[in-house]
Amino acid sequence: MNRLYLVCLFGLLYGCTSIDPYTGEQKASNTAKGAGIGAVAGAVLGAATADKDDRDKAILTGAVAGAAVGGGIGYYMDRQEAKLRQELQGSGVQVRREGNTIHLVMPGNITFATSRYEIKSRFYPVLDSVSKVLVEFKKTAIMVSGHTDSTGSLETNQTLSEQRASSVRQYLIQRQIASGRIHAVGYGPRYPMDTNSTAAGREQNRRVELKLEALE
Repeated sequence: MNRLYLVCLFGLLYGCTSIDPYTGEQKASNTAKGAGIGAVAGAVLGAATADKDDRDKAILTGAVAGAAVGGGIGYYMDRQEAKLRQELQGSGVQVRREGNTIHLVMPGNITFATSRYEIKSRFYPVLDSVSKVLVEFKKTAIMVSGHTDSTGSLETNQTLSEQRASSVRQYLIQRQIASGRIHAVGYGPRYPMDTNSTAAGREQNRRVELKLEALE
């Protein structure tokens, strides 16, 4: 195996850095990370499947192909993240990136009242902003999860969390997002973000989260 191809490509991709517009710090872009991971995977696959005489060529070909796939997803999610941050600036929605997954955390002060699943009027502009981006990025799968505080019975909260997730899903569909892209689930009070012993904490727990992933 000629490892020079892989080492050089890996170093080149991970050498691609950018300035995070939100922290001001220099970092390796998610596109570069994705490309690097894809290159490694492609090279390994090429080495495993090629004849001995063609192995070096297969490693290079696999690495390039893998980098294109991995980098493409990373670039797609980079652009989507930037658009979401721009649209949701000052809205109170937390935008969190983990690899090629984007999480939008929408707390109770803008989503739902206690024991209710009707969308608050101030929540509509937030969902409209999210919808605007999701309509543009059509290759994104959306998981909507509903959460409650611990007030009331577990059964009641489970049902309420499902209703909240469903309310958001239905609204997104009304905003021209294909229903097949959106899955809704309720978790009740099982995953609190804050304490349930204070009103402020319960408001944080009474939330909806959107998990965004690129469709393969």
